[in-house]
Amino acid sequence: MKKYIITAALSLFSVISLSAQSKKDAQVSQLYQNYIAIKSALASDDANKASRAASEFIKTASTVDYKMVSEGNLNILRKDATVISDARNITAQRETFSNLSENMIALTKEFKLSEQPVYVQYCPMADSSWLSNEKQVQNPYYGKSMLSCGSVKSEIK
Repeated sequence: MKKYIITAALSLFSVISLSAQSKKDAQVSQLYQNYIAIKSALASDDANKASRAASEFIKTASTVDYKMVSEGNLNILRKDATVISDARNITAQRETFSNLSENMIALTKEFKLSEQPVYVQYCPMADSSWLSNEKQVQNPYYGKSMLSCGSVKSEIK
């Protein structure tokens, strides 16, 4: 009887742990989707769209539980997104996007951001990386002028 109670308790703990991890992943996954919207807007040279996407990123970051991602990390992400949101100059947005990308790449080491592979891509001209949900390079640092500049550095499954 003891064996069954212990087994049941461990099973319940596993379900609770998986549920908490799923919630954590879901919150950060939405943040990743907002990040991808910023990246896509920058790749298409659309400063206004990048600004709006950064505003959505800030809203999502404000809903992430501090128990899931530290308040300090969320504040850094919100700060970078705020600069992108407030800037109407795409050059300034791209400079800050590099910082935002480095911080989002760090999150990929802790969380499952997507059911699909996440690609870390790198532009040697900008000496900066970014995350992408597709293998094909669409460079957010140079947009249409050098859209395919860069390469996939790693794949996170």
